[in-house]
Amino acid sequence: MLIGQMNGSAGDKIHIQELEIFARVGVSDEERAQPQRLTVNITLSPRVRFCDLREDITRTIDYSAVCHETRRLAGARRDKLIETLAGEIADHLLRTFPARQVSVELRKFVLADARYAAVFVNRNAED
Repeated sequence: MLIGQMNGSAGDKIHIQELEIFARVGVSDEERAQPQRLTVNITLSPRVRFCDLREDITRTIDYSAVCHETRRLAGARRDKLIETLAGEIADHLLRTFPARQVSVELRKFVLADARYAAVFVNRNAED
């Protein structure tokens, strides 16, 4: 048995791609004055393997609730750095949902000569 399998799912993941959120984030007060559009990619490693769920939603991670919590948290914050916001999202999701690991990619669309700037955060339940 692999070490990852002893603690839940080794390879089972739930992924949310390009969730649109709005947050007051930016270095200047002017940039934080109005919420701006960001997107977030979230990958969660559940504590229970998919093959052990037995079609019971209470044993898995409700991805609709993950989206709701992510939007709620982002909308309530005023951060200067997207690094801070991404870390808070990851930490909050780990505290709120039965996940062993959470990865967050947060994208901001402010550079005129680039599609977006992004940060990546990985958190483990043990951290």
